[in-house]
Amino acid sequence: MNTARWTRTLCGLALACLTSWAHAGIPIQHWVMPNGARVYLVEAPGLPMVDVQIDFDAGTRRDPANQVGLASATALMMGKGVAAAGGAAAMDENALGEAWADLGASLSMGASNDRFSVNLRSLTRTELLDAAVQLAARQLAHPSFPEAVWHSERQRWQASLAEAKTQPGYLAGRAFAAAVYGTHPYGYDTTPAHLQAIEVGHLRAFHARYVHACQARVSIVGALNRAQAQARVTQLLAGLPQARGCAALPAVPEVQPLARAQDIAIPFESAQAHVFIGQPGIARQSPDFLALTVGNYVLGGGGFVSRLTAQVREKRGLSYSVSSYFSPSMHAGAFRIALQTRANQAAQAVQVAREVLADFVQHGPTEAEVQAAKDNLIGGFALRLDSNRKLLDNVSNIAWYDLPLDYLDTWTDKVQRLSASDIQAAFARTLQPERMVTVVLGAKP
Repeated sequence: MNTARWTRTLCGLALACLTSWAHAGIPIQHWVMPNGARVYLVEAPGLPMVDVQIDFDAGTRRDPANQVGLASATALMMGKGVAAAGGAAAMDENALGEAWADLGASLSMGASNDRFSVNLRSLTRTELLDAAVQLAARQLAHPSFPEAVWHSERQRWQASLAEAKTQPGYLAGRAFAAAVYGTHPYGYDTTPAHLQAIEVGHLRAFHARYVHACQARVSIVGALNRAQAQARVTQLLAGLPQARGCAALPAVPEVQPLARAQDIAIPFESAQAHVFIGQPGIARQSPDFLALTVGNYVLGGGGFVSRLTAQVREKRGLSYSVSSYFSPSMHAGAFRIALQTRANQAAQAVQVAREVLADFVQHGPTEAEVQAAKDNLIGGFALRLDSNRKLLDNVSNIAWYDLPLDYLDTWTDKVQRLSASDIQAAFARTLQPERMVTVVLGAKP
């Protein structure tokens, strides 16, 4: 069996092991490396594989206002080649792809609102893991940022943006984000002009400024013990600036609450109107996070059993689907109600959705609705942990948001203890239905 096929087989076998963990404790070990990196480890010795995520405070919230897209561009280009270093020859994108395929391993980079993330997956067979860690360390510390490749990728990205701006859902979403977040970086919109202002020197400077060992949060799930994990993390981060070169990063301002309601109508030739209603919600560290999660299942996150679906779709037939959700991050992410409806029904759909929301904020759910939500969420908890990737996502969230190490072990009990009054109070503290942004794209009078 070749290496890649063996890796896929192990991923399948992991399902049974990880699902059983959802019903038992998941011990997370945590320590701080001499270089300042913070490590979070879940030992999973049953399968000879490991997943690693390294997060840096270098997400899109760090983009300069005149170079929106810089964090994402840096992540993209870190996969396009490595420079010669330490006696090792330079490698272009094709050589890197072949090297990772030969190892049956993978490395990827990406930037979200808050995080710049590097993900490594490998078998733990010594010779394979040694080679994968060495290659990942080179890619992390010595990306070549080839200029010709960046110019080509930039043109492709600019063309993609131009095409996206013809899509009604994209246009409505961008208008909503701009109105909800104002001047906060969460509301930034990457444009072709922003990309044109980014050159290879800016990519190198961003990488040098933010990708430091002392800023790293490293989450590991796999067949490594603490000593092995510490040795691998040391290797992975060896080429990056260490603790002595680590300066405190500037604070990013908080998302400001909305001062008033705002209705935004966007003309667009479309049979369907796209509707977003919302406001800034909560940061992930909010003590109301679980209460809002359970309550939102009742309001609009529970599909066909939610109140919004019952009133907007089932009772009045105004929309095929309608949903609500929170997007908590380091700062207050948006709360959003989203629906599509026939253009000539948009006003009625908006009115009904607003009424359902206002009633829910004022009166909250019933105890029966809360119990049904708990049963569904707790019953589905195992599905949050049924793969290495999902477990790693949970561990990296604990690491990034400084959540308690026993967060996964206590999650069910904390959800179970929530009452209808707890949920109503959390919604009343968080949402102000009278001060929301409403975006309607494509409505007809």
